[in-house]
Amino acid sequence: MPGLFDLNDTEAYLRWREAKLACAPASPQELIVDVRDPRALSPAEHTALADCIRHCNMAIYASPLLEADSDIPRLLGRQFGLKQLDANWLAGEDGISEIQIAANGTRQSYIPYTDKPIKWHTDGYYNPPGRQIRAMILHCVRSAAKGGDNRLMDHEMAYLRLRDDNPEHIRALMQPDAMTIPLRDDERDGIREAQSGPVFSLDTAGNLHMRYTARTRSIEWKNDGATRDAVAALEHVLAAETPDVFAAHLAPGMGLLCNNVLHDRSAFTDDAASPRLLYRARYLDRIAG
Repeated sequence: MPGLFDLNDTEAYLRWREAKLACAPASPQELIVDVRDPRALSPAEHTALADCIRHCNMAIYASPLLEADSDIPRLLGRQFGLKQLDANWLAGEDGISEIQIAANGTRQSYIPYTDKPIKWHTDGYYNPPGRQIRAMILHCVRSAAKGGDNRLMDHEMAYLRLRDDNPEHIRALMQPDAMTIPLRDDERDGIREAQSGPVFSLDTAGNLHMRYTARTRSIEWKNDGATRDAVAALEHVLAAETPDVFAAHLAPGMGLLCNNVLHDRSAFTDDAASPRLLYRARYLDRIAG
């Protein structure tokens, strides 16, 4: 609905804010939906997941499926209108990435393929405007022996908290040059042009999208006071111990289905006999229904 995220339409925003807070989950347990088979949801299972996503842009499914099968996230995504996989160059031939420790090769240079912690971010923040990641599925095949947990935050709730603090934070973070990922040009990874864009933006249907990373390397923020203040305020929101931030542990058979919400990952220790493995499917589509 036009106007919800318009800084000049306070009345529409306040109505949305009231509804958003009224239906916000109070605990991570409220995000979890038990399903028999994510590849073929029952109508009731689909409705439960869709309702959760409608309220907070994310849901966690818990299933008894323990096999390593990349069709699980792919077929789940199709049931929610997710078809345009972002087949990045580190993904498999089917466009789905196997997130696990890489002992050698190119992947070992990228944090998701290590046991290191990953700071707050939304996926694909370095992608060009025509390839923004709107939705994502993380499916757990094997969890780590220790750690590897996530914290999750609905990006709409981050917007709400920042706008309540100071609407100028939102104005600064919606600037088209608020956040820039610098040019990458090296022999190993090839060339990636510099990517500038806003943190908060709206798609053609008026849905809020967020592009963010808490990394301090390979990122440039617009050098003005308003942007610096807004980034500091966002960092404060993400660091606060509030009910808006959910701690999640994905056990085998569980997965996260979301509209690319804010998330991080703790460091972990693997079991050599059963190393951590997650499938990650990233989409240019937004979840439907």
